Amino acid sequence: MKATKPWVKPVLEYGPLLLFFAIFMLKRGDTVNLWGQEYTALVFATLIFIPVLALATLLQWRLTGKLAPMQVATLVLVVVFGGLSVWLNDPRFFKIKPTIIYLLFAGILGYSYLAGKDWLQAVLSEALPMDVAGWRKLTLRMALLFLALAVANEVVWRTMSETSWVYFKTFGLPLILFVFLMANARLYRDHALDKPTDAPDESTR
Repeated sequence: MKATKPWVKPVLEYGPLLLFFAIFMLKRGDTVNLWGQEYTALVFATLIFIPVLALATLLQWRLTGKLAPMQVATLVLVVVFGGLSVWLNDPRFFKIKPTIIYLLFAGILGYSYLAGKDWLQAVLSEALPMDVAGWRKLTLRMALLFLALAVANEVVWRTMSETSWVYFKTFGLPLILFVFLMANARLYRDHALDKPTDAPDESTR
């Protein structure tokens, strides 16, 4: 993996989402006329978000030399469902996109757990070295988390205001993921692999 400055990755990952939020808040309650068509603030923000996310993902790949499977899947679904929202001028497609993403991840991790596969370990083992039992527990917990997030997204966008959903998407979902990762600190510690020493102890020679 190519070396990059520490701030590059978070900027490329969260920058497009924050830009989406800023454009929505700036245009909230207004309509934007483009190509003879009127777009709501959410659809217009989605129109900007799609190419910006694609560019940020491409830049991250060029700078680091790799992308996480979750990033690739997210980009594909953003292009598909965000594109449908813009094309049909219907924000519901973009609102349902997180549901599809989280159901996809829940299904993949659920199958991985039931089939005894180590897919999550294969993706995250470099950053989080754990034993097999630890990865099994984390796989099940993350599958249930993504299932709960899919349900939560459906409840929020169907029962609350558009502004509430944008806040939930921009800040609520990342915060829930962060809290989940922090809440599993004991799991990481209890199942951590001992790091091998780089050089033998001089005293044993």
